[in-house]
Amino acid sequence: MVMKVLKFGGTSVGSSDSFLKVKKIVESQPEQVIVVVSAVGGVTDALISAAVLAEQGNQECFDQYSEIKEKHYKIIGELFPLDVARNIKFKVDQLFEELSTIIKGVFMLKEMTYKSKAIISSYGERVSSFLLSELIEGASLIESQHLIVTDKIFGRDTVDLERTEDNLKKIKDSLGQVSVFPGFIASNKKKEVTTLGRGGSDYTAAILAAAYDASILEIWTDVNGFMTADPKIISRSYCIDSLTYSEAMELSHFGAKVIFPPTILPVYKKNIPILIKNTFNPEATGTLISGEAKVANGKKIKGISSVKDVSLLTVQGIGMIGVTGIAMRLFKSLATKDINVILISQASSENSISLVIDTAAADSAIRMVKKEFAPEIALNQINNVSVETDMAIIAIVGENMKRTTGISGTLFESMGKNGINIFAIAQGASELNISFVVKDKDLKKGLNAAHEAFFLSQYAVVNLFLVGTGTVGKMLIEKIISQTEKLAQQHRLKIRVAGITNSRKMLLEPQGLNVKTLFADLMEKGDKANLAVYKEHIVQYNLSNSVLVDCTANASVASVYQSMLESNVSVVTANKIASSSKYELYQKLKSTALNKGIKFLFETNVGAGLPIIAPLNSMVMSGDKILKLEAVLSGSLNFIVNTVNQHKPLSEVILEAKNKGFTEPDPRIDLSGIDVVRKILILARESGYPMEQSDIDVIPFVPQKYMEAESIEQFMENIKEHDAAFEEYRNALTAKGKKLRYAAKLEDGKATVGFIEVASEHPFYDLEGSNNIILINSEHYKEHPMQIKGYGAGAEVTAAGVFGDIIKVANQ
Repeated sequence: MVMKVLKFGGTSVGSSDSFLKVKKIVESQPEQVIVVVSAVGGVTDALISAAVLAEQGNQECFDQYSEIKEKHYKIIGELFPLDVARNIKFKVDQLFEELSTIIKGVFMLKEMTYKSKAIISSYGERVSSFLLSELIEGASLIESQHLIVTDKIFGRDTVDLERTEDNLKKIKDSLGQVSVFPGFIASNKKKEVTTLGRGGSDYTAAILAAAYDASILEIWTDVNGFMTADPKIISRSYCIDSLTYSEAMELSHFGAKVIFPPTILPVYKKNIPILIKNTFNPEATGTLISGEAKVANGKKIKGISSVKDVSLLTVQGIGMIGVTGIAMRLFKSLATKDINVILISQASSENSISLVIDTAAADSAIRMVKKEFAPEIALNQINNVSVETDMAIIAIVGENMKRTTGISGTLFESMGKNGINIFAIAQGASELNISFVVKDKDLKKGLNAAHEAFFLSQYAVVNLFLVGTGTVGKMLIEKIISQTEKLAQQHRLKIRVAGITNSRKMLLEPQGLNVKTLFADLMEKGDKANLAVYKEHIVQYNLSNSVLVDCTANASVASVYQSMLESNVSVVTANKIASSSKYELYQKLKSTALNKGIKFLFETNVGAGLPIIAPLNSMVMSGDKILKLEAVLSGSLNFIVNTVNQHKPLSEVILEAKNKGFTEPDPRIDLSGIDVVRKILILARESGYPMEQSDIDVIPFVPQKYMEAESIEQFMENIKEHDAAFEEYRNALTAKGKKLRYAAKLEDGKATVGFIEVASEHPFYDLEGSNNIILINSEHYKEHPMQIKGYGAGAEVTAAGVFGDIIKVANQ
């Protein structure tokens, strides 16, 4: 007859409702089944806690005992009718009386032996298995501790598989349709109760499956199966359909707490598949573990695991080079204190060995190592024995990694561009696992970066931190909203706004804000704006693919770019101040972004939505040399010269441009020519000329005396005086068949900004409205300059340009 083994963990029997779910699952099985059950959720920990308190002579041990007892009585009362519950409580009382006697003995003696601790911790499974056997119709209870035999090997209780299998086979024919075995507990050759350690119930189930040649071992827990990464850290992780035994072992070893690693060995030897299922979502497919290696939709890896609370122990010294026995002595010194080594990394020079151990063992480990190597330390042959705490391990796992090039490159590139420093690396010759050590604070970011690097999540996510809620900022959010579906479907990209601030309020949420109510939420729920605090939060969140987006013209905001880039936060800005400031700062921002492998993008600094910087960069990178630039770079000023006529004087058109949002709120900023100066300066620098703003000769759009008005209103009144002179100049040019343009020029390393007169054959002549144009003469474009022309003013196109830069960050 076909037999299945079903194991239910502590969460699966954590309440009366959970017990009923287990009952339904078991009774729906057509095959003969063996059910292995853990203690009620949290009970084993509570039992051990009570034992420790008793050893300390602390009266709270009895309170702990009472809570454990009441927890079970509550479940009994909810599961069974009153008359049945009375009989069950009578039998459970007998078990609790035994437990009470043992705890009292420990309390009186203030001593807890290994034997007494094992007995106390066994009562959770003994009670839960009894309750489940009474709940499931026709089920029988089999006492595991009389069948599973352990022996002391290297000081540990280790299952004697041969004797255990003989015991189990003797009772095989007497097993009914449903047999319930308590997990975790066993006995030694002296018939003394022992335990199989943490995860021991999984191991019990595997031993039974192997002994009875079960068709499958099902592990029922509170998750749908093995996930591509820890869902508590990476919300976009998803369930893995299938794993090999080796893949499951690796993921379990490195923190995936779905299955106890030794569980796999007994069933692996007999090629019995393991199915991970969710007690609370039994319809989910789960994860099948078997000997068959399957490619998961072309993915290079299967999953990512992590281990927290570890420390990195390093032994270093020139005296280690070529000396045999160093590693043996190191591991032996740790073994004497039963310190487990999780990961090993050694330099090929043999100058250093690094080990990862549990942080709880760090102090003991360093004492033992220093004691072992005291002679070498005294002779300075070993000059460093150190421990770094607050570390974590990240491991990527997959059979498909074998002989696949580029895995390490992809992995470590993703770490580098997110600013994650790697302290040690380990990879076996099997190529099944690459493990590396990072700071604990970088664990979440590292997991997210690795997850996205291998496309294990359905979407790549960019985390935006927006500064500025003016017209450009608002239009940017509108574009994000309107493009959300398209980006997700066509580009597998999600843009998440994790923070927003203006001069009054700031609002941050690392899981993402609601973009549809973003501005209302900012004013209603936001804290008082503080740029320094806002910046600190961005750094502390340490999210992968973080981007600071500056939609202001504020110098204070520009001043934080350097620290953001140094923290591996990309910067996308419509603010010209940083890229047109001192050349040294501009160069530092660019080089920091390059060295960190992130982005500093400012396409909208010159042409709003018109792509000018990107093509210029492509030319320079391809080896072309920029010889001359001629450009109309102010859409607002071009609008003014194109709109002025005999019926619309200069002052009226300036006001119109201001009202349409073509100029800055104070139009004098545009009319001074400083905006064009900054733009040609940026283009000059991007062309390879290390210029300062003071190197550029500028003539303002209107005479300087008008610029010195005390207020915008006063300026708008005074500028009317210039209407007639401007119109006279314009008419004189018209009579000559020429037009006036406010333009910038870079040639022979010199730059000028001011009015030029253009005839009909000049490319600037027919430049309409607020369009921009740039002519680029280079070694490749000498006789016929490259021409870039288009709409170059307005909040909408600027927002579109900023949005384009954000997409570039996502696709870096």
